[in-house]
Amino acid sequence: MKIIILGAGQVGGTLAENLANERNDITVIDTDAERLRELGDRLDIGTVRGMGCYPAVLKNAGAEDADMLIAVTNSDEVNMIACQVAYSLFRTPSKIARIRTAHYTSRSDKLFNENALPIDVIISPEQVVTDYIKRLIEHPGALQVVNFAGGRVQLVAVRAYYGGPLVGNELRELRKHMPNVDTRVAAIFRRGRPIIPEGNTVIEADDEVFFIAAKNDIRAVMSELRRLEHNYKRILIAGGGNIGYRLATSIQHRYNVKVLERSPGRAEWLGEKLHQTVVLQGLATDRDELLKANIENTDVFCALTNDDEANIMASLLAKRLGARKVMTLISNPAYVDLVQGHDIDIAISPQQSTIGSLLSHVRRGDVVNVYSLRRGAAEAIEAIAHGDSKSSKVVGRAVEDIDLPEGTTIGAIVRGEKVLIAHDDVVIEPDDHVILFLIDKRRTRDVEKLFQVGFTFF
Repeated sequence: MKIIILGAGQVGGTLAENLANERNDITVIDTDAERLRELGDRLDIGTVRGMGCYPAVLKNAGAEDADMLIAVTNSDEVNMIACQVAYSLFRTPSKIARIRTAHYTSRSDKLFNENALPIDVIISPEQVVTDYIKRLIEHPGALQVVNFAGGRVQLVAVRAYYGGPLVGNELRELRKHMPNVDTRVAAIFRRGRPIIPEGNTVIEADDEVFFIAAKNDIRAVMSELRRLEHNYKRILIAGGGNIGYRLATSIQHRYNVKVLERSPGRAEWLGEKLHQTVVLQGLATDRDELLKANIENTDVFCALTNDDEANIMASLLAKRLGARKVMTLISNPAYVDLVQGHDIDIAISPQQSTIGSLLSHVRRGDVVNVYSLRRGAAEAIEAIAHGDSKSSKVVGRAVEDIDLPEGTTIGAIVRGEKVLIAHDDVVIEPDDHVILFLIDKRRTRDVEKLFQVGFTFF
């Protein structure tokens, strides 16, 4: 595919890297010559310097024959106008824009269509991150939770702990422990290295285990791998910006929520909007302020300011003062691996969350969901099987007979309302939603080809 990316920031740069590695024709537009030079030296991509919404700049980038425009600059307005120009002048087939401001997204049905602003897909990073954190709060002990097939199936990552019933045993013991629960371990990461699980694979303490199961069975499976944590009750959010506000709004009816905001004006505004939340004004890095907020009795501390260093320091302090679990928003990818798993339980990378949303619209074949896992090292894909046994490489075949790329496993199949865990003898039928796990993202293109239908189908 020929893809133009507007914006060479963290999201645009990471996206360019992902797509260039999958042999797409990528051109990145930005006003920052230094950033473009750095990307061009590192990746096999084209670069154009200039304002991404200008017709001449888009033309220089090859908009006349581009398949897709992805506008992810820091300006909502530039992103929107670029999509309008690409549609009006170049008839670009697919247009994706990052829109942050709620003033626009709240009226998206009226604003974003062919008769108004012709944007096919809107990505709201704040909403994506909010949903991500919310799922983690709903699943105590999970490192990552992603939904498939409208939430009927979930892929969950947990760290196996000493004392878990399955730790030190082979995977095949899982069925004996839980005869009434069907699940599949999709991958294991041990000391950062991936392991393709077999029946005789022994789970060790500190393994990062990715398993897939129907939503209602998730908690039962988690109890086999670690001590089951009690449901969270008390949540303290540091930072009342867009993400902090959205999170408080979405969970305040279920949990005891407090928000700690440094700006007096913003704190006053939050107090007026959040009727079921306690809003406190103060610094999250101030020990006395955290003690006033009753940090020692807090189940989850979420550091969600726009300052990485402040988030990290506030999280370390909160953990030291007795917070049960800390989740930290970190924009700088270099920091994420440094801090996660020590005093900080979960480091959340907003660009990796956003990348997953973007990739699901770029993939070939009928790919409906893509999630970036382990900070971009692995990927989970939900693809729909089409065709018949003659035109498709998957339909009419049992799981064990499908020629999967190396490092790829099928975790589950969703057939209508039914969730089938992908045992070797399960046969794929037309319109099945197939959920795959890739430990090597370079194989993504091979997976896409697997689900493309041959000409005999048409």
